[in-house]
Amino acid sequence: MSTLSLALRDSSTMLRRNLLHARRYPSLTLNVLLTPVMLLLLFVYIFGDVMSAGIGGGADRSEYIAYLVPGIVLMTIGGTTIGTAVSVSMDMSEGIMARFRTLPIHRGSVLIGHVVGSVLQCVMSVVLVGAIGVAIGFRSTDATALEWLAAFGLLTLFALALTWIAVGMGLISPNAEAASNNALPLIFLPLISSTFVPVDAMPGWFRPIAEYQPFTPAIETLRGLLLGTEIGHNGWLAVGWCVALSALGYFWSKAVYDRGPK
Repeated sequence: MSTLSLALRDSSTMLRRNLLHARRYPSLTLNVLLTPVMLLLLFVYIFGDVMSAGIGGGADRSEYIAYLVPGIVLMTIGGTTIGTAVSVSMDMSEGIMARFRTLPIHRGSVLIGHVVGSVLQCVMSVVLVGAIGVAIGFRSTDATALEWLAAFGLLTLFALALTWIAVGMGLISPNAEAASNNALPLIFLPLISSTFVPVDAMPGWFRPIAEYQPFTPAIETLRGLLLGTEIGHNGWLAVGWCVALSALGYFWSKAVYDRGPK
């Protein structure tokens, strides 16, 4: 069997293992989904009228729903990958990865199984939160099929980037609690992005931080694709962040995993 065939076979086996693990412990996925869903409902039904007035929507909260949903969708990806960090850390601390190292399997298949499984979970989480957004009034009537395809590609690429970072965080964490804490920036960064308010409404000294961190360019690109707003330089920034984070997370995770047990 060729090296590529071995890698594909072992990676698919590890993927099935991780998907079965996620199915047997759905509470972890539900917990990380709860935060973006609750924030979506809170900001729409409690603060919606006030926030829509601030972005030019008058008293019609539908303008704010359209503004908010793309940011919440990206936030959902960040929250879902926290579960990946926890899962990887549990495999490390319980000695499962050490056992996998002794088996005649492709060395990278363990990490690839986690990454692909996490990306699939991110996609399913995005579909769920997106469905809730549609149910409460989100509409994208002007987006073409190509723009929807580009939006899906961006979400998948963003999920891949954050997943590799989460895998690295899980590998360096001594236990599941530490992994959850280490991955908190993946939830915190959307809170200081353009998810809830435009960057222009933030204090001048803080705007560069909010504008150029990974989430804001991705959010603005997604809004541009689905709502027809101006994308500008955000598209290139979003793709650049995704590629850079994917490369950083991959080489970081590989280096930590190759060093062996902590």
